[in-house]
Amino acid sequence: MDHEKIKKAVYDILVAVGENPEREGLKETPDRIARMYEEIFSGINEDPMSVLNVEYHENTDEMVLIRDIPFYSVCEHHLIPFIGKAHVAYLPKDGRVVGLSKIARVVDILSKKPQLQERLTSDIANTIMKGLDPLGVAAVVEAEHLCMSMRGVRKPGHNTVTSALRGAFKASSSTRSEVLSLIFGRII
Repeated sequence: MDHEKIKKAVYDILVAVGENPEREGLKETPDRIARMYEEIFSGINEDPMSVLNVEYHENTDEMVLIRDIPFYSVCEHHLIPFIGKAHVAYLPKDGRVVGLSKIARVVDILSKKPQLQERLTSDIANTIMKGLDPLGVAAVVEAEHLCMSMRGVRKPGHNTVTSALRGAFKASSSTRSEVLSLIFGRII
């Protein structure tokens, strides 16, 4: 990431909106924003598959579900955050399982780049499917988009839900119903 170029761009934005970037409260803002961008866009150059390389073998083919994985991302249309939680389930094949934190790391890496919720949801499912080769994957993402809450239509508190189903979760209505009822806490 080009720290100096980000600092200059932020400085120019402050001037463009009519602010004085040299005043006390704003002097360090370009540098703070550059450091923040390095953190919140750290997934741009990171491969989410790299965290799925540690597998364990257990005698199971039962569903593994990690619910309520918190995340934040940045809407690529407005560069404003969207914040929510991801729910990820998979059905192990041949007893291959992965540490639970690895699933959360996949969500983290994929969310730390300019993103769309629909793409994020599919990317999570596709990465788990490719990395673990399970019988199936379900990814459900719920988020509030600040680009919709604080500008435009101004509807704070909304909840956008997207899902991506692969393998057995897509092919079997009973498996799909089971995972969705576990995620949302009611029979679907």
